[in-house]
Amino acid sequence: MPPSTHTVTNQASPLVDYDVFTADSALAEGVARHVAPERAEEVRAELSELGRAAGSAQAQEWGRQANANPPVLRTHDRFGHRVDEVDFHPAWHQLMERAVGAGLTDPFSRPDGQLRRSAAFLVWSQVEPGHGCPVSMTHAAVPALRQDPALAAEWEPLLTSRRYDYGLDRPASAKRGAIAGMGMTEKQGGSDVRANTTEATPLTGAGASGAEYTLLGHKWFCSAPMSDVFLVLAQASGGLTCFLVPRVLPDGTRNGFRIQRLKDKLGNRSNASSEVEFDGTTWARRVGEEGRGVATILEMVAATRLDCVTGSAALMRQAVAQAVHHAGHRSVFGRPLVEQPLMRNVLADLALESEAATTLALRLAAAHDSVAGGGERAASERAFLRLALPAAKYWVTKRCVPLAGEALECLGGNGYVEESPMPGLLRESPLNSLWEGSGNVQALDVLRALQRSPGSLDAFLGEIGRAHGADHRLDAAVKDVFTRLADLEGIEARARRLVERMTLVLQGSLLVRFAPPEVADAFCASRLGGDWGAAFGTLPSGADLEALVERARPVA
Repeated sequence: MPPSTHTVTNQASPLVDYDVFTADSALAEGVARHVAPERAEEVRAELSELGRAAGSAQAQEWGRQANANPPVLRTHDRFGHRVDEVDFHPAWHQLMERAVGAGLTDPFSRPDGQLRRSAAFLVWSQVEPGHGCPVSMTHAAVPALRQDPALAAEWEPLLTSRRYDYGLDRPASAKRGAIAGMGMTEKQGGSDVRANTTEATPLTGAGASGAEYTLLGHKWFCSAPMSDVFLVLAQASGGLTCFLVPRVLPDGTRNGFRIQRLKDKLGNRSNASSEVEFDGTTWARRVGEEGRGVATILEMVAATRLDCVTGSAALMRQAVAQAVHHAGHRSVFGRPLVEQPLMRNVLADLALESEAATTLALRLAAAHDSVAGGGERAASERAFLRLALPAAKYWVTKRCVPLAGEALECLGGNGYVEESPMPGLLRESPLNSLWEGSGNVQALDVLRALQRSPGSLDAFLGEIGRAHGADHRLDAAVKDVFTRLADLEGIEARARRLVERMTLVLQGSLLVRFAPPEVADAFCASRLGGDWGAAFGTLPSGADLEALVERARPVA
Protein backbone atom coordinates (compact mmCIF):
# COMPACT_ATOMS: atom_id res chain seq x y z
CA MET A 1 0.00 0.00 0.00
CA PRO A 2 1.23 3.54 -0.71
CA PRO A 3 2.20 5.54 2.36
CA SER A 4 -0.47 7.72 3.90
CA THR A 5 0.02 11.42 3.31
CA HIS A 6 -1.69 12.42 6.54
CA THR A 7 -4.25 11.59 9.18
CA VAL A 8 -7.39 13.70 9.45
CA THR A 9 -7.51 15.24 12.90
CA ASN A 10 -8.86 18.39 14.54
CA GLN A 11 -11.95 18.57 12.32
CA ALA A 12 -15.38 19.09 13.80
CA SER A 13 -17.94 16.36 13.25
CA PRO A 14 -21.25 17.22 11.56
CA LEU A 15 -23.88 18.62 13.90
CA VAL A 16 -26.41 15.80 13.65
CA ASP A 17 -28.45 13.48 15.84
CA TYR A 18 -29.42 16.01 18.47
CA ASP A 19 -32.67 17.52 19.72
CA VAL A 20 -32.96 20.95 18.08
CA PHE A 21 -35.65 22.03 20.54
CA THR A 22 -34.20 20.84 23.84
CA ALA A 23 -30.71 22.05 22.89
CA ASP A 24 -32.05 25.60 22.52
CA SER A 25 -32.39 26.95 26.05
CA ALA A 26 -33.93 30.25 24.99
CA LEU A 27 -36.61 28.47 22.96
CA ALA A 28 -37.40 25.76 25.50
CA GLU A 29 -37.61 28.24 28.37
CA GLY A 30 -39.68 30.67 26.32
CA VAL A 31 -42.23 28.03 25.41
CA ALA A 32 -42.51 26.94 29.04
CA ARG A 33 -43.01 30.56 30.06
CA HIS A 34 -45.88 31.25 27.68
CA VAL A 35 -47.77 27.97 27.53
CA ALA A 36 -50.43 27.13 30.10
CA PRO A 37 -48.91 25.04 32.93
CA GLU A 38 -51.34 22.17 32.49
CA ARG A 39 -50.16 21.78 28.88
CA ALA A 40 -46.45 22.37 29.45
CA GLU A 41 -45.32 18.74 29.44
CA GLU A 42 -47.47 17.83 26.44
CA VAL A 43 -46.06 20.74 24.44
CA ARG A 44 -42.49 20.03 25.53
CA ALA A 45 -42.74 16.39 24.47
CA GLU A 46 -44.30 17.30 21.15
CA LEU A 47 -41.60 19.86 20.32
CA SER A 48 -38.83 17.56 21.51
CA GLU A 49 -40.03 14.84 19.15
CA LEU A 50 -39.95 17.32 16.28
CA GLY A 51 -36.58 18.57 17.49
CA ARG A 52 -35.09 15.10 17.31
CA ALA A 53 -36.44 14.69 13.80
CA ALA A 54 -35.00 18.08 12.80
CA GLY A 55 -31.61 17.17 14.20
CA SER A 56 -31.46 13.81 12.46
CA ALA A 57 -29.03 13.08 9.65
CA GLN A 58 -31.97 12.06 7.43
CA ALA A 59 -33.79 15.38 7.74
CA GLN A 60 -30.63 17.34 7.09
CA GLU A 61 -29.97 15.24 4.02
CA TRP A 62 -33.47 16.06 2.77
CA GLY A 63 -32.67 19.73 3.21
CA ARG A 64 -29.44 19.38 1.26
CA GLN A 65 -31.08 17.44 -1.56
CA ALA A 66 -33.99 19.86 -1.90
CA ASN A 67 -31.59 22.75 -2.50
CA ALA A 68 -29.08 20.83 -4.62
CA ASN A 69 -31.94 19.80 -6.94
CA PRO A 70 -34.06 22.92 -7.40
CA PRO A 71 -37.56 22.82 -8.90
CA VAL A 72 -38.03 22.63 -12.66
CA LEU A 73 -40.85 24.26 -14.65
CA ARG A 74 -42.79 22.29 -17.26
CA THR A 75 -45.02 24.65 -19.24
CA HIS A 76 -46.22 21.95 -21.71
CA ASP A 77 -46.47 18.20 -21.87
CA ARG A 78 -44.85 16.22 -24.68
CA PHE A 79 -47.93 16.63 -26.87
CA GLY A 80 -47.90 20.42 -26.66
CA HIS A 81 -50.69 20.88 -24.13
CA ARG A 82 -50.12 23.53 -21.47
CA VAL A 83 -49.70 21.99 -18.04
CA ASP A 84 -47.95 24.77 -16.07
CA GLU A 85 -46.48 22.43 -13.49
CA VAL A 86 -43.34 22.52 -11.39
CA ASP A 87 -41.45 19.34 -10.54
CA PHE A 88 -39.79 19.10 -7.12
CA HIS A 89 -37.19 16.68 -5.85
CA PRO A 90 -38.66 13.95 -3.60
CA ALA A 91 -36.81 15.47 -0.64
CA TRP A 92 -39.02 18.56 -0.91
CA HIS A 93 -42.12 16.44 -0.50
CA GLN A 94 -40.60 14.65 2.49
CA LEU A 95 -40.01 18.01 4.17
CA MET A 96 -43.48 19.25 3.33
CA GLU A 97 -45.13 16.06 4.54
CA ARG A 98 -43.37 16.29 7.89
CA ALA A 99 -44.13 20.01 8.27
CA VAL A 100 -47.82 19.64 7.50
CA GLY A 101 -48.04 16.50 9.62
CA ALA A 102 -46.53 18.40 12.56
CA GLY A 103 -49.34 20.96 12.41
CA LEU A 104 -47.32 23.86 10.99
CA THR A 105 -50.31 24.95 8.92
CA ASP A 106 -52.74 24.85 11.86
CA PRO A 107 -52.44 27.21 14.83
CA PHE A 108 -56.21 27.31 15.22
CA SER A 109 -57.40 23.97 16.57
CA ARG A 110 -55.64 23.87 19.95
CA PRO A 111 -55.04 26.18 22.91
CA ASP A 112 -51.75 28.09 22.72
CA GLY A 113 -51.96 27.23 19.04
CA GLN A 114 -49.83 30.00 17.55
CA LEU A 115 -47.18 29.66 20.23
CA ARG A 116 -46.93 25.92 19.62
CA ARG A 117 -46.90 26.39 15.89
CA SER A 118 -44.31 29.19 15.97
CA ALA A 119 -42.01 27.15 18.21
CA ALA A 120 -42.36 24.18 15.86
CA PHE A 121 -41.76 26.46 12.86
CA LEU A 122 -38.59 27.75 14.53
CA VAL A 123 -37.40 24.18 15.08
CA TRP A 124 -38.27 22.70 11.69
CA SER A 125 -37.11 25.71 9.65
CA GLN A 126 -33.58 24.97 10.81
CA VAL A 127 -33.66 21.87 8.62
CA GLU A 128 -34.43 23.77 5.42
CA PRO A 129 -36.13 27.17 5.20
CA GLY A 130 -37.42 27.14 1.60
CA HIS A 131 -40.40 24.87 2.19
CA GLY A 132 -41.41 27.15 5.05
CA CYS A 133 -42.77 29.56 2.44
CA PRO A 134 -45.84 27.51 1.37
CA VAL A 135 -46.27 26.31 4.95
CA SER A 136 -46.39 29.91 6.14
CA MET A 137 -48.77 31.10 3.43
CA THR A 138 -51.12 28.19 4.05
CA HIS A 139 -51.66 28.95 7.73
CA ALA A 140 -51.82 32.68 7.01
CA ALA A 141 -54.57 32.36 4.40
CA VAL A 142 -57.11 31.24 6.98
CA PRO A 143 -57.64 34.60 8.77
CA ALA A 144 -58.24 36.31 5.43
CA LEU A 145 -60.69 33.64 4.26
CA ARG A 146 -62.64 33.91 7.50
CA GLN A 147 -63.93 37.25 6.28
CA ASP A 148 -66.11 35.17 3.97
CA PRO A 149 -67.79 32.38 5.97
CA ALA A 150 -68.71 30.37 2.90
CA LEU A 151 -65.18 30.32 1.55
CA ALA A 152 -63.76 29.61 4.98
CA ALA A 153 -66.12 26.64 5.45
CA GLU A 154 -64.96 25.22 2.13
CA TRP A 155 -61.21 25.79 2.43
CA GLU A 156 -60.24 25.99 6.09
CA PRO A 157 -60.56 22.24 6.80
CA LEU A 158 -58.21 21.55 3.89
CA LEU A 159 -55.69 24.26 4.75
CA THR A 160 -55.45 23.17 8.38
CA SER A 161 -55.37 19.46 7.63
CA ARG A 162 -52.35 17.43 8.72
CA ARG A 163 -52.41 15.53 5.43
CA TYR A 164 -50.04 16.68 2.70
CA ASP A 165 -51.95 15.89 -0.49
CA TYR A 166 -49.83 17.13 -3.39
CA GLY A 167 -50.89 17.44 -7.01
CA LEU A 168 -53.22 19.16 -9.45
CA ASP A 169 -54.92 16.01 -10.69
CA ARG A 170 -58.24 16.65 -8.90
CA PRO A 171 -60.27 19.51 -7.42
CA ALA A 172 -60.04 20.57 -3.79
CA SER A 173 -63.29 18.77 -2.96
CA ALA A 174 -61.52 15.45 -3.64
CA LYS A 175 -58.40 16.20 -1.61
CA ARG A 176 -57.47 15.48 2.01
CA GLY A 177 -55.43 18.64 2.43
CA ALA A 178 -54.46 21.78 0.53
CA ILE A 179 -51.64 24.32 0.32
CA ALA A 180 -52.19 28.04 -0.26
CA GLY A 181 -50.15 30.80 -1.88
CA MET A 182 -50.35 34.53 -2.34
CA GLY A 183 -50.05 36.88 -5.34
CA MET A 184 -49.70 40.58 -4.61
CA THR A 185 -46.80 42.26 -6.40
CA GLU A 186 -46.64 43.21 -10.07
CA LYS A 187 -43.85 44.47 -12.32
CA GLN A 188 -44.76 48.12 -12.09
CA GLY A 189 -45.61 48.36 -8.41
CA GLY A 190 -43.69 46.06 -6.12
CA SER A 191 -44.65 47.03 -2.58
CA ASP A 192 -47.02 49.66 -3.95
CA VAL A 193 -49.84 47.19 -4.57
CA ARG A 194 -52.32 50.00 -5.23
CA ALA A 195 -50.49 50.43 -8.55
CA ASN A 196 -51.58 46.91 -9.59
CA THR A 197 -53.17 46.69 -13.02
CA THR A 198 -54.58 43.13 -13.02
CA GLU A 199 -58.28 43.47 -13.90
CA ALA A 200 -61.20 41.60 -12.37
CA THR A 201 -64.42 41.33 -14.38
CA PRO A 202 -67.54 39.97 -12.64
CA LEU A 203 -69.22 36.89 -14.04
CA THR A 204 -72.16 37.35 -11.73
CA GLY A 205 -73.99 40.48 -10.76
CA ALA A 206 -73.50 42.42 -7.60
CA GLY A 207 -74.21 40.23 -4.64
CA ALA A 208 -72.77 38.52 -1.63
CA SER A 209 -69.07 38.05 -1.09
CA GLY A 210 -67.83 35.07 -3.08
CA ALA A 211 -69.18 36.36 -6.41
CA GLU A 212 -67.36 34.99 -9.44
CA TYR A 213 -64.94 36.98 -11.62
CA THR A 214 -62.38 36.47 -14.35
CA LEU A 215 -58.88 37.91 -14.05
CA LEU A 216 -56.63 39.42 -16.71
CA GLY A 217 -53.12 40.44 -15.78
CA HIS A 218 -49.99 39.12 -14.07
CA LYS A 219 -48.06 38.63 -10.86
CA TRP A 220 -44.36 39.29 -10.84
CA PHE A 221 -43.40 37.23 -7.79
CA CYS A 222 -45.63 34.27 -6.98
CA SER A 223 -43.98 31.65 -4.77
CA ALA A 224 -45.02 28.01 -4.46
CA PRO A 225 -46.97 28.01 -7.75
CA MET A 226 -48.02 24.39 -7.29
CA SER A 227 -50.20 25.38 -4.34
CA ASP A 228 -53.85 24.44 -4.60
CA VAL A 229 -55.23 27.93 -4.13
CA PHE A 230 -54.02 31.55 -4.10
CA LEU A 231 -55.17 34.81 -2.63
CA VAL A 232 -54.44 37.57 -5.13
CA LEU A 233 -55.12 41.27 -5.51
CA ALA A 234 -56.80 42.69 -8.63
CA GLN A 235 -58.62 45.84 -9.64
CA ALA A 236 -62.41 45.52 -9.67
CA SER A 237 -64.83 48.34 -10.45
CA GLY A 238 -64.91 49.20 -6.75
CA GLY A 239 -61.13 49.30 -6.40
CA LEU A 240 -58.38 46.92 -5.37
CA THR A 241 -59.97 43.66 -4.21
CA CYS A 242 -58.87 40.30 -2.85
CA PHE A 243 -59.72 37.16 -4.81
CA LEU A 244 -59.40 33.42 -4.30
CA VAL A 245 -57.90 31.66 -7.32
CA PRO A 246 -57.76 27.83 -7.34
CA ARG A 247 -55.31 26.02 -9.62
CA VAL A 248 -57.95 23.35 -10.36
CA LEU A 249 -61.57 24.27 -11.02
CA PRO A 250 -64.47 22.51 -9.26
CA ASP A 251 -65.08 20.36 -12.35
CA GLY A 252 -61.48 19.08 -12.28
CA THR A 253 -60.15 21.15 -15.20
CA ARG A 254 -57.23 23.54 -14.89
CA ASN A 255 -57.73 27.22 -14.20
CA GLY A 256 -56.09 29.86 -16.40
CA PHE A 257 -52.87 30.11 -14.39
CA ARG A 258 -49.93 30.49 -16.78
CA ILE A 259 -46.48 30.10 -15.24
CA GLN A 260 -44.06 32.10 -17.39
CA ARG A 261 -40.79 31.22 -15.71
CA LEU A 262 -39.16 30.49 -12.35
CA LYS A 263 -36.96 33.06 -10.65
CA ASP A 264 -33.25 32.32 -10.40
CA LYS A 265 -32.83 33.45 -6.80
CA LEU A 266 -29.83 34.13 -4.60
CA GLY A 267 -31.08 31.64 -2.01
CA ASN A 268 -34.29 29.85 -1.09
CA ARG A 269 -33.54 27.65 -4.07
CA SER A 270 -35.61 24.67 -2.99
CA ASN A 271 -38.73 26.82 -3.24
CA ALA A 272 -40.14 27.74 -6.64
CA SER A 273 -40.88 31.43 -7.13
CA SER A 274 -42.57 32.24 -10.40
CA GLU A 275 -43.96 34.85 -12.74
CA VAL A 276 -47.62 34.16 -13.48
CA GLU A 277 -50.12 35.46 -16.00
CA PHE A 278 -53.92 35.37 -15.79
CA ASP A 279 -55.22 35.06 -19.32
CA GLY A 280 -58.69 36.54 -19.05
CA THR A 281 -60.32 33.16 -18.47
CA THR A 282 -58.87 32.83 -14.95
CA TRP A 283 -61.75 32.06 -12.61
CA ALA A 284 -61.73 33.75 -9.22
CA ARG A 285 -64.02 34.28 -6.26
CA ARG A 286 -64.13 37.53 -4.38
CA VAL A 287 -62.97 37.56 -0.75
CA GLY A 288 -64.46 40.45 1.17
CA GLU A 289 -65.87 43.61 -0.34
CA GLU A 290 -64.73 45.30 -3.52
CA GLY A 291 -62.17 47.99 -2.77
CA ARG A 292 -61.17 46.33 0.51
CA GLY A 293 -58.47 44.12 -0.95
CA VAL A 294 -55.56 45.53 1.02
CA ALA A 295 -57.44 45.36 4.32
CA THR A 296 -58.53 41.80 3.54
CA ILE A 297 -55.14 40.42 2.59
CA LEU A 298 -53.40 42.24 5.45
CA GLU A 299 -54.92 39.59 7.70
CA MET A 300 -52.73 37.15 5.79
CA VAL A 301 -49.72 39.48 5.77
CA ALA A 302 -49.78 39.89 9.56
CA ALA A 303 -49.42 36.13 9.98
CA THR A 304 -46.66 35.80 7.39
CA ARG A 305 -44.78 38.72 8.94
CA LEU A 306 -44.74 36.80 12.20
CA ASP A 307 -43.20 33.90 10.32
CA CYS A 308 -40.57 36.23 8.85
CA VAL A 309 -39.52 37.07 12.40
CA THR A 310 -39.69 33.45 13.53
CA GLY A 311 -37.91 32.17 10.43
CA SER A 312 -35.13 34.70 10.95
CA ALA A 313 -34.80 33.60 14.56
CA ALA A 314 -34.53 30.01 13.31
CA LEU A 315 -31.80 30.91 10.83
CA MET A 316 -29.87 32.79 13.50
CA ARG A 317 -30.14 29.91 15.93
CA GLN A 318 -28.90 27.38 13.39
CA ALA A 319 -25.99 29.63 12.40
CA VAL A 320 -25.01 30.10 16.05
CA ALA A 321 -25.37 26.37 16.77
CA GLN A 322 -23.07 25.52 13.87
CA ALA A 323 -20.51 28.11 14.95
CA VAL A 324 -20.48 27.07 18.61
CA HIS A 325 -20.34 23.38 17.67
CA HIS A 326 -17.37 23.97 15.38
CA ALA A 327 -15.52 26.07 17.95
CA GLY A 328 -16.02 23.40 20.57
CA HIS A 329 -14.42 20.72 18.39
CA ARG A 330 -11.62 22.69 16.75
CA SER A 331 -8.35 23.52 18.51
CA VAL A 332 -5.84 26.26 17.62
CA PHE A 333 -2.63 27.18 19.38
CA GLY A 334 -3.05 24.41 21.86
CA ARG A 335 -6.62 24.84 23.07
CA PRO A 336 -10.18 24.69 21.71
CA LEU A 337 -11.40 27.68 19.75
CA VAL A 338 -14.31 28.05 22.14
CA GLU A 339 -11.85 28.78 24.95
CA GLN A 340 -10.00 31.51 23.06
CA PRO A 341 -11.06 34.84 24.61
CA LEU A 342 -11.67 36.73 21.37
CA MET A 343 -13.53 33.86 19.71
CA ARG A 344 -15.55 33.43 22.89
CA ASN A 345 -16.58 37.09 22.64
CA VAL A 346 -17.71 36.58 19.05
CA LEU A 347 -19.73 33.48 19.89
CA ALA A 348 -21.28 35.09 22.97
CA ASP A 349 -22.31 38.14 20.95
CA LEU A 350 -23.88 35.99 18.27
CA ALA A 351 -25.68 33.92 20.90
CA LEU A 352 -27.03 37.08 22.52
CA GLU A 353 -28.48 38.28 19.20
CA SER A 354 -30.06 34.90 18.59
CA GLU A 355 -31.65 34.68 22.03
CA ALA A 356 -33.10 38.18 21.75
CA ALA A 357 -34.70 37.28 18.40
CA THR A 358 -36.18 34.02 19.71
CA THR A 359 -37.54 35.66 22.86
CA LEU A 360 -39.24 38.39 20.85
CA ALA A 361 -40.68 35.94 18.30
CA LEU A 362 -42.29 33.89 21.06
CA ARG A 363 -43.74 36.99 22.71
CA LEU A 364 -45.38 37.96 19.42
CA ALA A 365 -46.75 34.44 18.97
CA ALA A 366 -48.24 34.53 22.47
CA ALA A 367 -49.87 37.86 21.63
CA HIS A 368 -51.48 36.28 18.55
CA ASP A 369 -52.94 33.60 20.81
CA SER A 370 -54.32 36.25 23.16
CA VAL A 371 -56.00 38.03 20.27
CA ALA A 372 -57.43 34.78 18.93
CA GLY A 373 -58.73 33.85 22.38
CA GLY A 374 -60.81 36.99 22.57
CA GLY A 375 -60.38 37.42 26.32
CA GLU A 376 -59.87 40.58 28.32
CA ARG A 377 -56.34 41.03 26.98
CA ALA A 378 -57.33 40.66 23.32
CA ALA A 379 -57.73 44.37 22.59
CA SER A 380 -54.47 45.43 24.23
CA GLU A 381 -52.55 42.57 22.63
CA ARG A 382 -53.94 43.48 19.21
CA ALA A 383 -52.81 47.05 19.76
CA PHE A 384 -49.39 45.81 20.89
CA LEU A 385 -48.99 43.70 17.75
CA ARG A 386 -49.95 46.61 15.52
CA LEU A 387 -46.72 48.33 16.52
CA ALA A 388 -44.46 45.54 17.73
CA LEU A 389 -44.90 43.22 14.72
CA PRO A 390 -43.64 45.58 11.98
CA ALA A 391 -40.91 46.83 14.31
CA ALA A 392 -39.74 43.27 14.97
CA LYS A 393 -40.05 42.38 11.29
CA TYR A 394 -37.81 45.35 10.48
CA TRP A 395 -35.08 44.71 13.03
CA VAL A 396 -34.88 40.95 13.51
CA THR A 397 -34.80 40.18 9.79
CA LYS A 398 -32.10 42.81 9.28
CA ARG A 399 -29.85 41.15 11.85
CA CYS A 400 -29.71 37.90 9.87
CA VAL A 401 -27.18 38.99 7.26
CA PRO A 402 -24.38 40.18 9.57
CA LEU A 403 -24.98 37.31 11.97
CA ALA A 404 -24.86 34.65 9.25
CA GLY A 405 -21.70 36.18 7.82
CA GLU A 406 -19.95 36.30 11.18
CA ALA A 407 -21.03 32.75 12.05
CA LEU A 408 -19.64 31.53 8.73
CA GLU A 409 -16.34 33.23 9.53
CA CYS A 410 -16.15 31.28 12.78
CA LEU A 411 -15.69 28.14 10.67
CA GLY A 412 -12.98 29.73 8.53
CA GLY A 413 -12.51 28.19 5.10
CA ASN A 414 -14.54 25.17 6.18
CA GLY A 415 -17.56 27.45 6.37
CA TYR A 416 -17.03 28.85 2.88
CA VAL A 417 -17.35 25.58 0.96
CA GLU A 418 -20.69 24.36 -0.30
CA GLU A 419 -20.52 21.08 1.64
CA SER A 420 -20.94 23.22 4.76
CA PRO A 421 -24.41 24.45 5.72
CA MET A 422 -23.07 27.99 6.18
CA PRO A 423 -23.21 29.24 2.54
CA GLY A 424 -26.85 28.24 2.35
CA LEU A 425 -27.62 30.10 5.55
CA LEU A 426 -25.81 33.18 4.27
CA ARG A 427 -27.67 33.14 0.96
CA GLU A 428 -30.96 32.73 2.77
CA SER A 429 -30.27 35.46 5.32
CA PRO A 430 -31.55 38.53 3.38
CA LEU A 431 -34.82 36.96 2.30
CA ASN A 432 -37.11 37.58 5.26
CA SER A 433 -36.26 41.27 5.21
CA LEU A 434 -37.68 41.38 1.67
CA TRP A 435 -40.78 39.22 2.01
CA GLU A 436 -43.99 40.84 3.23
CA GLY A 437 -42.55 44.33 2.90
CA SER A 438 -38.93 45.43 2.94
CA GLY A 439 -37.27 47.37 5.75
CA ASN A 440 -38.53 50.76 4.63
CA VAL A 441 -42.07 49.44 4.31
CA GLN A 442 -41.92 48.13 7.88
CA ALA A 443 -40.48 51.34 9.28
CA LEU A 444 -43.14 53.41 7.55
CA ASP A 445 -45.80 51.03 8.82
CA VAL A 446 -44.61 51.72 12.35
CA LEU A 447 -45.03 55.45 11.72
CA ARG A 448 -48.49 54.81 10.32
CA ALA A 449 -49.43 52.86 13.44
CA LEU A 450 -48.19 55.69 15.65
CA GLN A 451 -50.30 58.19 13.72
CA ARG A 452 -53.47 56.19 13.14
CA SER A 453 -53.56 53.71 16.03
CA PRO A 454 -52.66 55.68 19.16
CA GLY A 455 -53.60 52.75 21.38
CA SER A 456 -50.73 50.79 19.86
CA LEU A 457 -48.15 53.07 21.44
CA ASP A 458 -49.82 52.81 24.84
CA ALA A 459 -49.77 49.02 24.59
CA PHE A 460 -46.15 49.00 23.44
CA LEU A 461 -45.03 51.30 26.24
CA GLY A 462 -47.02 49.24 28.71
CA GLU A 463 -45.12 46.14 27.65
CA ILE A 464 -41.65 47.64 27.96
CA GLY A 465 -42.68 49.43 31.15
CA ARG A 466 -43.01 46.11 32.94
CA ALA A 467 -39.24 46.11 33.32
CA HIS A 468 -39.02 49.70 34.60
CA GLY A 469 -36.41 50.09 37.31
CA ALA A 470 -34.80 46.70 36.70
CA ASP A 471 -31.84 48.03 34.70
CA HIS A 472 -30.67 51.63 34.49
CA ARG A 473 -29.45 51.23 30.91
CA LEU A 474 -32.85 49.99 29.80
CA ASP A 475 -34.55 52.86 31.60
CA ALA A 476 -32.27 55.35 29.85
CA ALA A 477 -32.93 53.76 26.47
CA VAL A 478 -36.69 53.95 27.04
CA LYS A 479 -36.32 57.63 27.89
CA ASP A 480 -34.41 58.10 24.64
CA VAL A 481 -37.28 56.49 22.71
CA PHE A 482 -39.71 58.94 24.35
CA THR A 483 -37.48 61.80 23.23
CA ARG A 484 -37.40 60.52 19.67
CA LEU A 485 -41.17 60.08 19.59
CA ALA A 486 -41.66 63.68 20.74
CA ASP A 487 -39.64 65.07 17.82
CA LEU A 488 -41.83 64.43 14.79
CA GLU A 489 -40.20 66.90 12.41
CA GLY A 490 -38.51 64.96 9.62
CA ILE A 491 -39.51 61.71 11.32
CA GLU A 492 -39.88 59.77 8.07
CA ALA A 493 -36.20 60.14 7.20
CA ARG A 494 -35.31 59.00 10.74
CA ALA A 495 -37.80 56.15 10.89
CA ARG A 496 -35.25 53.36 10.72
CA ARG A 497 -33.33 54.65 13.71
CA LEU A 498 -36.52 55.07 15.71
CA VAL A 499 -37.77 51.57 14.91
CA GLU A 500 -34.38 50.06 15.71
CA ARG A 501 -34.37 51.67 19.16
CA MET A 502 -37.96 50.69 19.82
CA THR A 503 -37.23 47.06 19.01
CA LEU A 504 -34.07 47.00 21.09
CA VAL A 505 -35.85 48.34 24.18
CA LEU A 506 -38.59 45.76 23.65
CA GLN A 507 -36.03 42.98 23.44
CA GLY A 508 -34.23 44.43 26.44
CA SER A 509 -37.42 44.54 28.48
CA LEU A 510 -38.17 40.90 27.70
CA LEU A 511 -34.66 39.71 28.51
CA VAL A 512 -34.47 41.69 31.75
CA ARG A 513 -37.69 40.07 32.89
CA PHE A 514 -37.20 36.54 31.67
CA ALA A 515 -33.60 35.69 30.68
CA PRO A 516 -30.75 34.69 33.03
CA PRO A 517 -28.98 37.72 34.53
CA GLU A 518 -25.85 37.27 32.44
CA VAL A 519 -27.92 37.43 29.25
CA ALA A 520 -29.89 40.51 30.28
CA ASP A 521 -26.81 42.32 31.56
CA ALA A 522 -24.78 41.71 28.41
CA PHE A 523 -27.66 42.77 26.19
CA CYS A 524 -28.33 46.00 28.08
CA ALA A 525 -24.63 46.87 28.31
CA SER A 526 -24.02 46.36 24.59
CA ARG A 527 -27.25 47.07 22.71
CA LEU A 528 -28.65 49.73 25.04
CA GLY A 529 -25.71 51.05 27.05
CA GLY A 530 -23.58 51.95 24.04
CA ASP A 531 -20.58 49.84 25.03
CA TRP A 532 -20.51 47.86 21.79
CA GLY A 533 -18.73 47.99 18.45
CA ALA A 534 -20.07 47.86 14.93
CA ALA A 535 -19.17 44.18 14.48
CA PHE A 536 -20.01 41.08 16.47
CA GLY A 537 -17.40 40.12 19.04
CA THR A 538 -17.28 43.49 20.77
CA LEU A 539 -19.12 42.77 24.01
CA PRO A 540 -17.79 44.91 26.88
CA SER A 541 -15.60 43.83 29.75
CA GLY A 542 -17.59 42.22 32.49
CA ALA A 543 -19.85 40.20 30.20
CA ASP A 544 -19.98 36.56 31.27
CA LEU A 545 -18.78 35.22 27.95
CA GLU A 546 -18.37 31.63 29.06
CA ALA A 547 -21.92 31.42 30.41
CA LEU A 548 -23.37 32.95 27.25
CA VAL A 549 -21.55 30.49 25.00
CA GLU A 550 -22.37 27.47 27.15
CA ARG A 551 -26.03 28.44 27.10
CA ALA A 552 -25.94 28.43 23.28
CA ARG A 553 -24.07 25.13 22.93
CA PRO A 554 -26.22 22.67 20.86
CA VAL A 555 -25.96 19.69 23.19
CA ALA A 556 -28.99 17.87 24.57
